[in-house]
Amino acid sequence: MSKSVQLIKDHDVKWIDLRFTDTKGTQHHVTMPARDALDDAFFEEGKMFDGSSIAGWKGIEASDMILMPDDSTAVLDPFTEEPTLILVCDVIEPSTMQGYDRDPRAIAKRAEEYLKSTGIGDTVFVGPEPEFFIFDQVKFKSDISGSMFKIYSEQGSWMSDQDVEGGNHGHRPGIKGGYFPVPPFDHDHEIRTSMCNAMEDMGLVIEV
Repeated sequence: MSKSVQLIKDHDVKWIDLRFTDTKGTQHHVTMPARDALDDAFFEEGKMFDGSSIAGWKGIEASDMILMPDDSTAVLDPFTEEPTLILVCDVIEPSTMQGYDRDPRAIAKRAEEYLKSTGIGDTVFVGPEPEFFIFDQVKFKSDISGSMFKIYSEQGSWMSDQDVEGGNHGHRPGIKGGYFPVPPFDHDHEIRTSMCNAMEDMGLVIEV
């Protein structure tokens, strides 16, 4: 029994979320009933989708492409109300049944095969290192009249003279002073912990 089918049966999964990324790395998805994944043919034949909807991929005259699920990536989605299983997919050319040359997973696999052919190594590890900030609000504009952006963050050093909900409690870390602070300066400890818990539940390893 595949990992996906086991999870579907154990957790009464109702929906399958097929995930793939475009050439720029933006993630997309197609959702289908979980019952369709109980057929072994699903993992052999994949799911057809319209590649012309992805910028820079296919024209409408040759838009049919295949999402081929990778069973090893099966994981329960912790955020959906209905039990949902996430499956990362390879994008396949129907005419050749080979990986699409603009699919990042296919590119990574070809890079690994090339590495092996050179004799330099036999395994390559590829992964992103996403970083982000949490703001209370961001405003921006870019049109013929001008451009602007404004960041609102209660923790920002520029907020020391502003009215904030619950009262302004004064001191804030200065510019570049927000690395490794302890509470109460670290306002986001709880949300960061919740995010890490969700990632660990999905099988990711958390690093400092």
